[in-house]
Amino acid sequence: MKTVTVTAAEANRQFSAVLREVAAGTAVLVTSRGKPVATIAPAREPAAGVSAARRRLLEHLRGVRAAGKRGWSRDELYR
Repeated sequence: MKTVTVTAAEANRQFSAVLREVAAGTAVLVTSRGKPVATIAPAREPAAGVSAARRRLLEHLRGVRAAGKRGWSRDELYR
């Protein structure tokens, strides 16, 4: 992936252009006073394995009984 460097001021003034660069696949390194402060990179789709793992975890949790004593109500929890 290609990376370009811009100053924070330039990124602020040209934010739409920065986003177009990122959408085209370029990572943008933002600097302030010559020091790197942020990287703006294209978003990635969640991996298929993550979605499947989340689904399996939720299925498992729905089938497990709660352990321990619950001596509080929901209202008490938020006080």
